[in-house]
Amino acid sequence: MTDTDLTDTDLSRANLFRALLTDANLANANLTDANLTDANLAIANLAIANLRYANLTDANLTDANLAIANLAIANLRYANLTDANLTDANLSRANLTGAKLRRANLAIANLRYANLTDANLTDANLSRANLTGAKLRRANLAIANLRYANLTDANLTDANLSRATLVGADLRRAKLTDADLRRAKLIGADLTGAELCRAKLIGADLTGADLTGADLTGAELVDLTWSEQTLWPYALARQVRARSVPLGDGNWRVQGAGNSGADVAVPVA
Repeated sequence: MTDTDLTDTDLSRANLFRALLTDANLANANLTDANLTDANLAIANLAIANLRYANLTDANLTDANLAIANLAIANLRYANLTDANLTDANLSRANLTGAKLRRANLAIANLRYANLTDANLTDANLSRANLTGAKLRRANLAIANLRYANLTDANLTDANLSRATLVGADLRRAKLTDADLRRAKLIGADLTGAELCRAKLIGADLTGADLTGADLTGAELVDLTWSEQTLWPYALARQVRARSVPLGDGNWRVQGAGNSGADVAVPVA
C-alpha cells in the first residue's frame, strides 16, 4: 500500500500489523484502536487522523505528518518518530516509552500525563507543549526547545536537558533530581517547589527564574548566571551571593571559589 490514498478512510480496529504504508495518504483517516505494530509509515500523511487507542509499537513514522492528529492513549512504545511533524497533536496519556523523537516537531502538542520514559527527544521542538504530569525519567532532551512549555508536576528524574532552552517554561513542582541541566537556558522559568536534588546546573542561565521553595540539595551550582530578579530559596540565598561576581546590568555569575564582596542583596521568597 505504498503511496496509497486512504484519505478519510475508516480503518478503525483494522489489523495492519507490519503493513507497508510508506508515503501513504491517511489524512483524516479513522484508525481508532487499529493494530499498526511494526508498520512502516515513513513519510506518511496522517494529518488530523484519529489514532486514539491505536497500537503503534515499533512502528516506523520517520518524517511522517501527524499534525493535529489524535493519538490520545495510543501505544507508541519504541516507535521511530524521527523528524516527524506532531504539531498540535493530541498525545495525552500516550505511551511513548523508548520512542525516538529526535528533531520531531511537537510545538503546542498535548502531552499531558504521557509516558516518555527513556525517550530520545534530542533537538526536538516542544515549544508551548503541554507536558503536565508527563513521565520523562531518563529522557534525552539535549538541545531541545521547551520555550514556554508547561512541565508542571512532570517527572524529569535523571533526564538529560543539557543546552536545552527552557525560557519561560513552567516547571512548578517538577522532579528534576539528578537531571543534567548543564548550560540550559532557564531564563524566566518558574521552578517554584521543584526538586533539583543533585541536579547539574553548571553553566546554566537562571536569569529572572523563580526558585521559591525549590530543593537544591547537593545541586552543582557552578558558573551559572542569575540576576537581581532571580528568586532563590531563603536557605541558599546567602551562599549564592557569597559565591557570585557581578557581570553588569544586574547580572551575576556563581563562581566555584565564591566572592563575598557582592554588594547586592539576593532576592528571596
